[in-house]
Amino acid sequence: MTQAHANRNLILVAFMWGTSYTFIKMVIAANMPPSVINTLRGLISAILAYVFFHKVVKTMTFKEFKIGAVCALFNFVVVQLQSTGLESTTPSNCSFITSAYVILLPLIAWLFFKKVPPVKIYLAIILCVLGMVFLTGIITTGFRFHMGDFLTILTAVFYAFQMTYYGYATKQARPQILAFQLGFIQAILGTFYALTIDYHQLAQINWGAAIGPVLYLGVVANFAAQVLQVSSQRYTDTVTAGLVLMTESLFASLVSILFHVEPLTQHLLIGGSLIIVATVIAQFDFRGLLSRYFIKASNFRRP
Repeated sequence: MTQAHANRNLILVAFMWGTSYTFIKMVIAANMPPSVINTLRGLISAILAYVFFHKVVKTMTFKEFKIGAVCALFNFVVVQLQSTGLESTTPSNCSFITSAYVILLPLIAWLFFKKVPPVKIYLAIILCVLGMVFLTGIITTGFRFHMGDFLTILTAVFYAFQMTYYGYATKQARPQILAFQLGFIQAILGTFYALTIDYHQLAQINWGAAIGPVLYLGVVANFAAQVLQVSSQRYTDTVTAGLVLMTESLFASLVSILFHVEPLTQHLLIGGSLIIVATVIAQFDFRGLLSRYFIKASNFRRP
């Protein structure tokens, strides 16, 4: 697989994830707690992964098991925080704030690999914070930060660590095994969470309204998206993958507005635009692009 092909696959992954925010909101409206949503998503994904890849799964090595377990733990924390946050925020807010993880990637590289972030990262952080100010409504209503927005910020932090680890994991373990473990461990941890913390909410679930969106989440947002992600990310670098997957916030907002889950507001446009600009600034090497442009231009003019 070429890097261009891998990046096209990741755009499709971003679309699948972008649509998932609206479907999670639908399931939450049917009184299904996030832990049950994630249990069923993981179970569906694990079953499909085993059906399609059982010959590979049966040959799992201990090293692949350990790598997959770490990936799955990160994945469960991310989806649990994100879906819980969606109980008290909008799909657009959740997706745009989550997309801020790409700004954190260089900071993580500095923390663990001692690579000093470039000056542009600080500008990106300022723009990102301004974007969150608009999205969360602080600029007009004062400081009334919703718990859903706070949980989504935590989601972005954990997702940045997850993406960093995925860059290593996808090169050390087979994608079929990673896909199976992501679903299987998500189902186990989700079941434990549902039968303990969320047990009192189980009787209130409207299964008739929830089952359709849950099937979509399990088949498309979990199984198909995760298989594509772990199969493709090994053929591109973490920073490029982060930039491509950032487009999920655009898809999430468009789908949410089309399904009338939320209106198109001025704050959504301004806040979302600021976060997108911030993430582009953080990921693009503008100095390198300019230098290459001037080198090509001088070569072109040379007789």
